Amino acid sequence: MTMPSSKGSAVVMALAVFFVAAMGVRTMVFGQTTTQKLPAPAFDEQPTTHSETAVFAGGCFWGVQTTFERIKGVTATTAGYSGGSKETANYGAVSSETTGHAESVKVVFDPARISYGTLLRVFFSVVHDPTQLNRQGPDVGTSYRSVIFYTTEEQKKIAAAYIAQLNAAHAFPKKIVTQVVPLNAFYDAEEYHQDYAEKNPDNPYIQVCDIPKVKALKQQFPELFQEYLKK
Repeated sequence: MTMPSSKGSAVVMALAVFFVAAMGVRTMVFGQTTTQKLPAPAFDEQPTTHSETAVFAGGCFWGVQTTFERIKGVTATTAGYSGGSKETANYGAVSSETTGHAESVKVVFDPARISYGTLLRVFFSVVHDPTQLNRQGPDVGTSYRSVIFYTTEEQKKIAAAYIAQLNAAHAFPKKIVTQVVPLNAFYDAEEYHQDYAEKNPDNPYIQVCDIPKVKALKQQFPELFQEYLKK
């Protein structure tokens, strides 16, 4: 499968390789300079027997999805769009950076096996760099912004408290710019975007931008890591 032009241009890939070479793969996430495992949230939810849904945006949804679906307790993931209208929830429109949508991933998880706070910890540690405004590495635009779309008031409180905790601890060299906003709607992305990283492991973009995230997850959170379970 060929890569969409917005992520497949020679210029984008050259920038990606430059960033990796300049930073070193040890950082795993473009722009993130901390190498220490982030602390667990001081405030988290209690285990329940009911399935829960979370929605995260942290750059290209290919890498976000491939990382979250390797976490024990996550039962399903879907790449999609949040923040804009149904009419513009398609890749062509979203790539124009005029729709208000962010490339997002819906994560369904079992709170009895993994907490929302733990998912947040992974999100900030290895999924993306929460200090980059409207971009992640070579991908630039509001569709690549860092957002937590909360689905419950408890999620809102936990996310806000954790961001405050990380900022207070100076966990990153710059302030976290992640937005915490209510989920108004989630729209599934086109089928070819679903599990894109798994279906295209030799794609240069996946090799440079997304595989390091999976390696970082396995290294930093071995107790959470599971091999990809094919659907």
